[in-house]
Amino acid sequence: MMRNSALPLTETTYLILLSLLEPRHGYAIIKNVAELSDNHVKIAAGTMYGALDNLYKQAWIEEVASENKRRKVYQITEKGKEVLDAEIDRLSNLTALGNRLFN
Repeated sequence: MMRNSALPLTETTYLILLSLLEPRHGYAIIKNVAELSDNHVKIAAGTMYGALDNLYKQAWIEEVASENKRRKVYQITEKGKEVLDAEIDRLSNLTALGNRLFN
């Protein structure tokens, strides 16, 4: 199995990419990540915008048109989906191994 050099993702990056399967602005991403993680992951605004900038530079997310010109709206790109899919596979394999050996 070929290893993806972008992996492993941080928990925050993983949750942001999941959140951006639907277009969202920064504050909506913060709220969605908290919801997805049952409030275990809370992202501060500064952290969020730094993460979005990094994901944008890697072409894992893109800015999309929005009616509200004051808020930038982002969504995951095909490249981002490939990375997210690879991470889901990696985590699934780790979970299967753990279940097989531990249970």
